[in-house]
Amino acid sequence: MNNFEAIILAAGYSSRANAFKMTLPLGQMTVLEQTISKFEGLFRRVIIVAGFQAEIIQEEIEKIISKNAYSFQIKFVYNENFNQGMFSSIQKGCIEVNAPTFLLTPGDCPLVKKETVQLIAKQKGNVVIPSFNYKGGHPIKLSSEVKQKILETNPKSNLRAVLNGFEKKYINVDDPGVLMDVDTPEDYQKAIINGNPNV
Repeated sequence: MNNFEAIILAAGYSSRANAFKMTLPLGQMTVLEQTISKFEGLFRRVIIVAGFQAEIIQEEIEKIISKNAYSFQIKFVYNENFNQGMFSSIQKGCIEVNAPTFLLTPGDCPLVKKETVQLIAKQKGNVVIPSFNYKGGHPIKLSSEVKQKILETNPKSNLRAVLNGFEKKYINVDDPGVLMDVDTPEDYQKAIINGNPNV
């Protein structure tokens, strides 16, 4: 098994989605499981950071684990400070990372192709970002050096401020999914239209 880990951020309020977006159905899975499923094959552990309505995320993870469909370990982490914003959840996830490099993605990016995830995982560099039509997206790959900097940074800061201190490597991919998240009901409808659970 390869030595890759991933952090999936699932701690937000879903405030613009009019529903708890992580457990919305998308194809044969939920939005969250679609995101998780893309890490099959190369990863040994996926760390899911929950906050708002964490018990719903925990139930969803238990359902996913019970399917025995994935070869990686799924680790549930609760961020009690989720109301401080996304960076606090990134820090919480980073505490759990043991691998020399890891991927980071929001849990509501379910349409990324598995091939894109594997391509990004294999790139070298402190910060590797997939790009579609010259716009950066997710998941991003970060080194242990970046992880250390994240953990040393004030929780009121943000990831962009940390990444500004590192050289970024953009990888152009033929995958509009790297730019698509499920933030609003309109995004969700687009995801249903564009989503192919078999990709």
